[in-house]
Amino acid sequence: MAEKIFSIAGGLPRVKLSHAPAGPNAFKRMIDTCDRAEPGAMVAVYDKNNNPYGVALYNPRSQITLRIFSRNNPDTFSIDDFLEERVGRAIALRHDMLKLPATTNAYRLIHDYGDGLPGITVDKYNDDISLEFYSLGMYRLWPNIEAAFRKHFPNAVFHHRASSYTQDMEGFTIKPGTGPARKTRITENGVQFEVDMQSGRKTGFFCDQRENRLFASSFAGGKSVLDICAYTGGFGIYAGKLGGAQGVTCVELDPEASELSKRNANINKVKMDPVCADAFTYMRQMLSLKRRYGMVVLDPYKLVANREERDKGIFKYRDFNRLALSLVEEGGFFVTCSCSGMVSMDEFSFIVRGAASNSGRRVQILRKSGAGPDHPVAADYPEGEYLKVICSRVY
Repeated sequence: MAEKIFSIAGGLPRVKLSHAPAGPNAFKRMIDTCDRAEPGAMVAVYDKNNNPYGVALYNPRSQITLRIFSRNNPDTFSIDDFLEERVGRAIALRHDMLKLPATTNAYRLIHDYGDGLPGITVDKYNDDISLEFYSLGMYRLWPNIEAAFRKHFPNAVFHHRASSYTQDMEGFTIKPGTGPARKTRITENGVQFEVDMQSGRKTGFFCDQRENRLFASSFAGGKSVLDICAYTGGFGIYAGKLGGAQGVTCVELDPEASELSKRNANINKVKMDPVCADAFTYMRQMLSLKRRYGMVVLDPYKLVANREERDKGIFKYRDFNRLALSLVEEGGFFVTCSCSGMVSMDEFSFIVRGAASNSGRRVQILRKSGAGPDHPVAADYPEGEYLKVICSRVY
């Protein structure tokens, strides 16, 4: 195991704020002075009157210059004690309060700001633990983080991930060999999935939709189900195995994910038609063939990743939902999702209303929801409430 880094010896680099941020993030305009801090450093933060404010991760090249993860006095701060406390608290939530191991061996262990560790998410897949980094500072702390987790999961195999966008923005590169190239099998609510621990999106699987998959499956009985942007078949396979769907079609552009959805269907003995195609093209083809489905699920990738892409992403959401709504049969069930943190539930609801109007459909909203409870949201960081799911009946 790699040697842990960061100690308090010699004191932390010092950052003085010009004014306090409203939440856990401080931007360049909020910083008065910064003493000898390198990118990715852990720093002691003081307010404008030189009173101790907390401890943060510093990166001047990032849009978020300071990620303030503790309000403890930096003069007596211990990173290892802090991580052990935060990791222990996070595991207690999942195990003691939510009792997730009773229904699944795949769940989120750390949800970024929601668990007080900004810049990282951690997912557990059976005996594998996947760490996805969003900040240089958290990446530099990975030996300390793994050490905290090993006290609870001594046999865990760790994997590191970060998007190319994050690595470019934050200024780090995930080193190869941070986990074996292997697949693991997980179970949630009696449904099994194979997870590729080295490739695939995010940390390899989307635990955030667990409760939404279960809810949606209860409406699938006897229906033909179209799962659009299906990734590895989550909603569709739930509909087939738990919901008793008459037939399931999973549309996914990524050939590896589409192949894995086929494997997942076979594991669960679900008859499923995997279609490797662009979702827009496929939906338009089905419309031209006058095909309709008793249940349509639309769960696209993040369409609004930053402010520059906002207008383009909103247009895509409108077009996606307009086409998908047109494929729902009279009285059918429609599930639509957005994982863009920059799009609020109110705005997403407005998009769906507009899409319904443009497609000439009447939509009865039955339920609005988000990510599962293992994805808590910090009260001072509402942006963490990224997932929006609307379930409805369509006429």
